[in-house]
Amino acid sequence: MAAMAAQTVSRFISSPKPILLSSTTSLFFTRTLCSTFLSSSSSSSYSLLPLKLRHRPAPVKFSTAAPKISASISVGDRLPESTLSYFDADNEIQTVSVSDLTKNKKVILFAVPGAFTPTCSQKHVPGFVEKAAELKAKGVDTIACISVNDAFVMKAWKKELNVGDEVLLLSDGNGTFTKAIGCELDLRDKPVGLGVRSRRYAMLVDDGVVKVLNLEEGGAFTFSGAEDILKAL
Repeated sequence: MAAMAAQTVSRFISSPKPILLSSTTSLFFTRTLCSTFLSSSSSSSYSLLPLKLRHRPAPVKFSTAAPKISASISVGDRLPESTLSYFDADNEIQTVSVSDLTKNKKVILFAVPGAFTPTCSQKHVPGFVEKAAELKAKGVDTIACISVNDAFVMKAWKKELNVGDEVLLLSDGNGTFTKAIGCELDLRDKPVGLGVRSRRYAMLVDDGVVKVLNLEEGGAFTFSGAEDILKAL
């Protein structure tokens, strides 16, 4: 039936002469055409609606609010187990677990975004080297700097800074510890190719439990220095 209506419409449009329809044929044509129209329009009713009535998807909205700065670790938490590495005085590679580093000890752990970077080299590490005696006089057993750099880089950096036994420079080369405490710093958009590093922080750990945590926003250096830890002791 739909095919007959379509043929009729085609003849009507293409014929150079008017086509005369009988009343019966006209009625048949009208009913068939309407039926065909309704059937076909059910699957494409969207496009037949007036423009102003068509459904339009809601515009995508992007939040401009700054992301909340947080970390997995907080005061009162026990540090997760992980393994860090360093070169000893005999130039031998050594590893130390976080539990061995902190067991029955009062330890200061501070992290930097990268070895040889300006703020880390000029302020953060030198500050703890300078205040090491005062910190240890207040009961601190070990002061260690952690960075997501390999042990060879940390060794070269230690030599460059002329750091002795005051501060232990530890490599978290794969970022395992940094990730475990939720302190990753994504710098992959920077042109110098830093990749994923650690946010800057300083924490006081007593027998593996975090007692003080000064966690900076990214690589800022505002309250994670040696003086700030001294005030907290």
